[in-house]
Amino acid sequence: MFAESRHPYLAGLCLLGAALWLYYEDYRRSGNLLHLRALFALSFVGGQGLAALRLSRLSQDWNAMTWLSFLAAFTGFYAVFWYLEGGSGARWNRQRRRADFGDARQPVFMAACILTVLSAGCFAAEAVILGYIPLFVRGVPHAYSYFHLTGIHYVTVSCVLVPSLSVIFFCIDRGRSRTQTRALLALDALALLIPILCVSRSQLLMAVLLAAFTYIQMGERIHLPAFAGAAAALAVAYVAMTAARSHDSAYLKAVFEMKQEKMPLFLSQPYMYVANNYDNFDCLTGQAAGHTWGLRMLAPLWSLSGLKFLYPSLTPGPVFVTRPEMTTLTLIYDAYYDFGLIGVLLFSCALGFVSFVLMRKMEHVRNPILYLLYAQMAFYLLLSFFTTWFSNSATWFYLAVTGAAALYVSFFRGSGLSGIGRRKGGRRFAIKKGALL
Repeated sequence: MFAESRHPYLAGLCLLGAALWLYYEDYRRSGNLLHLRALFALSFVGGQGLAALRLSRLSQDWNAMTWLSFLAAFTGFYAVFWYLEGGSGARWNRQRRRADFGDARQPVFMAACILTVLSAGCFAAEAVILGYIPLFVRGVPHAYSYFHLTGIHYVTVSCVLVPSLSVIFFCIDRGRSRTQTRALLALDALALLIPILCVSRSQLLMAVLLAAFTYIQMGERIHLPAFAGAAAALAVAYVAMTAARSHDSAYLKAVFEMKQEKMPLFLSQPYMYVANNYDNFDCLTGQAAGHTWGLRMLAPLWSLSGLKFLYPSLTPGPVFVTRPEMTTLTLIYDAYYDFGLIGVLLFSCALGFVSFVLMRKMEHVRNPILYLLYAQMAFYLLLSFFTTWFSNSATWFYLAVTGAAALYVSFFRGSGLSGIGRRKGGRRFAIKKGALL
């Protein structure tokens, strides 16, 4: 009602207040900073509140279907989660039982090494074949978009998982193995260097946040000075990579079209990276002539299987956005594109179900790789305003790599050498039932 009566500040503040309250309530009951429903509320509802402020000239009055879709997205997630936890009176186990992962130390270390070598090798292959490295290209704003070889690039960007694997190792090892600790620090530096060389801010942000989320979820104490220093270093790297993309201040201001033209770029840029995605969704609901009935949400299947090359008709249709340069979308964009309002509702219900099950699994973790899986889910929900994570091929490739790492750790746990299975009486042990989770 505030938005329709031309009171955007009141509309935005109401939604921002609701997001903060919803996050606080789930955190208060669970004691978990990374409670999945809390993160979704903070991100999706809070992002909607920022967008409702309409600080840019690109922002327009949202139509009724846009408002209904946003309501359905949160209601479906919240209602399913609430029902499964037994109502608002249910409480989570604050003291999660943490298993002894000492026998998983070696396979976790080897998994990090293998993934780093594969990622660095694929990056080198792309650089040699394409003949350039995006960081060193000047005057081409989107050079990073063309640094992509089919199939290989998925492995290249999998380096974002390496710091999280290192965190798992550090939390298990506790500094007992200095040689392996130094080796992993070197691998982490290489893993973080790859997104910098690719000039991929989103990959760098993902690598750092996944590592932080894994650390928090493993129950470690948060050292504020260290986290503040890491955040400052990340901010500096982000600004430097923006400059390396040939995105100068004049270019960005022209793209963002802020109503307050004197607003500093360090405020307008993050605002637009959140708010404009909701305006892009409004473009979809207002301009789309029909639905694609699963074509967009199954894009990872078409890409990872290679079917899109055999059948070009499987390529998703046009993206409706406010400006060609502003192409990021919300989590529910493809769900609406495929099935409309009912698609948004069913998708959010499924997301709420998966989030609840994953949180319950965290109460009795048997495989330390589950912490990385949870960190990924927390990352996608925290950035639910940003893009359609679950119809993104890279997302499912990361999940597949995480699953492979879980299998590897389960198979080689307790072995003296990560490449040799545990043996007893000349026969290798079978993986225990439920060892993956």
